[in-house]
Amino acid sequence: MGDRILVVDDDPDILQYVKMNLELEGFETETASNGADALKAASENPPSLVLLDVMMPGMDGLTTLRHLRNDPPTASVPVVMLTARALAQDRVKGLDLGADDYITKPFAVEELVARVRTVIRRAQQMRDVSPLTGLPGNFRISAELERRVSEQTPIAVVYGDLDNFKAFNDHYGFMRGDTVIKFTAKVMVEAAASCGGEEAFVGHVGGDDYIALIDPELVDEYCTTVIQEFDDGILDFYDTVDAVQGYIEVTDRRGERHAFPIVSFSMGVVTNQDRAIASEWEASAIASEMKEFAKRQPGSTYSVDRRQ
Repeated sequence: MGDRILVVDDDPDILQYVKMNLELEGFETETASNGADALKAASENPPSLVLLDVMMPGMDGLTTLRHLRNDPPTASVPVVMLTARALAQDRVKGLDLGADDYITKPFAVEELVARVRTVIRRAQQMRDVSPLTGLPGNFRISAELERRVSEQTPIAVVYGDLDNFKAFNDHYGFMRGDTVIKFTAKVMVEAAASCGGEEAFVGHVGGDDYIALIDPELVDEYCTTVIQEFDDGILDFYDTVDAVQGYIEVTDRRGERHAFPIVSFSMGVVTNQDRAIASEWEASAIASEMKEFAKRQPGSTYSVDRRQ
């Protein structure tokens, strides 16, 4: 099933012309002749992209765009504006309201199709990037892992997360917690660049969970580097008194105070050097198992699956 485009224009000839050409290029299309119908159609079944005419009677394109951006189901749907007016201030107003691109009438079909594809591709890439760390998200992680497993490429899957992070977040607040999330991502990326191999890949599963795909010959050096750099930098995120004493105190719901050690980083590793890995699901399951084993050890550490 191809990407679905909602085309909105009060001119029936333009609607038919755009619809026909997009369908020839493999897109599914839906049409609306006014802003109200467009909002209803988009909200009920959000499309991959909206092609929206600026000048329409009643609710014009810019007003329609404002409603699209304020409605949760369509807030992130990319919108390309169609306009017969090439004035810079009109384009600026649309872009300020959240338009992703502009096409001026009359337009060449080739340009229309190219811009539609570019905006959809960019939107898809942005959706699969962690807004906090900028790292690839779950879709890219899954695709990359599936590709390497199916091609039987030598691979080490490193699954890591932070220890005692919830207590840190509760004590210092989520904004400082976010800085630790970004710091950890930076450590993993820089270690991958320095000693992870040419095909190294780092992704952000979400929260305080990360995945790295590393050359199995280099995975011990990689994990050691991550631990060293993480432990060298993590104290910078603590208040001086907490860093000196080596723990923080957090009060629970019962009013009882508990001491939590400095945040550390645990990693579980599985490779296909000594055993076959049948699927990306098996790889992630074993790496998760090894991570839980590593978390039983104090401080930052990693554990490699050595079973054959």
